[in-house]
Amino acid sequence: MKKPLSLGLISLLLFVAQLASAEPIEVYVSILPQKYFINKIGADLVEVSVMVAPGASPATYEPKPKQMVTLTKAKIYYAIGVPFENVWLDKIAAANPEMIIVHTEAGIEKMVMKSPSHHLEGEHQQGNHHHGIKDPHVWLSPPLVMQQARNILDGLVAIDPVHQSIYETNYKKFIMELVDLDLELKKVFAGRDKQIEFMVFHPSWGYFARAYGLEQIPIEVEGKEPKPAELKDLIDYAKKRDIKVIFVQPQFSRQAAQTIARSIGGQIAFLDPLAPDWPHNLREAANKFKADLR
Repeated sequence: MKKPLSLGLISLLLFVAQLASAEPIEVYVSILPQKYFINKIGADLVEVSVMVAPGASPATYEPKPKQMVTLTKAKIYYAIGVPFENVWLDKIAAANPEMIIVHTEAGIEKMVMKSPSHHLEGEHQQGNHHHGIKDPHVWLSPPLVMQQARNILDGLVAIDPVHQSIYETNYKKFIMELVDLDLELKKVFAGRDKQIEFMVFHPSWGYFARAYGLEQIPIEVEGKEPKPAELKDLIDYAKKRDIKVIFVQPQFSRQAAQTIARSIGGQIAFLDPLAPDWPHNLREAANKFKADLR
């Protein structure tokens, strides 16, 4: 004869059934790497939509009408400080007044973006630096993603306190993954007898460079391609420093980068700061930067 189920077991089974049938929380983010972070912490409890489509630029993106409609179902929007938010974040908030907006970059002190002339010999400070323009690419540094993860956790707990323990467990696992990745990337660049300099078209990798002792040489800032004299200086600098690879990302024109690459007898290589497989992308970037020194 089967024993009757205890009240405690019945309650547990009902709780599990509720979890299984619960609708995931609708979450919106600005860029693809954020989706990776939020899925790590929210797992099956969240459904993440991305505002900036693959191949589009967060600097100039305009949300599609369909996205503005689907935003009305979202419970939370995770901003990250990319330029299009300056124009659209208020409109996004107005589209769904009950949706909370969390700034995942909150608590991070952003660097001022340096102009190409900052790195070129013989250049002076008069008018050559972009004072006050803060670098938004905080998602490309594992130590800074740890802060973003905390903000993500706080946002999920605020709208779904019932599952706080699940979010906290996932958060702790994610932090350990970030620690391991950070140590792995440090080992890639350990034991170098000189600083690695790498030349990029768009200055996306400044925080990554700072975290691992590298130096990023940008070709443009704010979408402004170099003037002929600046282009010549960049070519001379690359030749002197034996830089053979110019890194470009698919969201931007590569014309200036190709001109420099041809002039130095080098090549262009692609790196996408918005790639969805975030840890793989950082590992790939580290190996490409290291190989550029050989």
